[in-house]
Amino acid sequence: MRKMEGGRRSRWTTVLATRRGTGVRADYRCTGATAGARYVWEQEIEGTPFEKVLRSATLEIRLDDGDPETGVTLTSDERLRGLSRLGSPMMRRATGRRLREALEGIERALAGNP
Repeated sequence: MRKMEGGRRSRWTTVLATRRGTGVRADYRCTGATAGARYVWEQEIEGTPFEKVLRSATLEIRLDDGDPETGVTLTSDERLRGLSRLGSPMMRRATGRRLREALEGIERALAGNP
């Protein structure tokens, strides 16, 4: 795995909606990449609202070059902090839902499927 040192597109931000409809910003930085095959991002937790709940969070995307299609695998690893660990089943369901939606979005963007 090659380390990315502040390169272009090595950071990105997403805004997650709360139940109340407000947004919470989540910032990510690339911690490793193999060009065209694997990318790993770590969520910046310290000093954010996530700090109370998460110890760490990483997101990985793998691209498996097949003929004629490329397989895409998304993996998320979230380590909960303190009593938040009791909510791990809910966190797993929410994470699974986000990853499915992301894969569906990738498919729509690349394959043009509605």
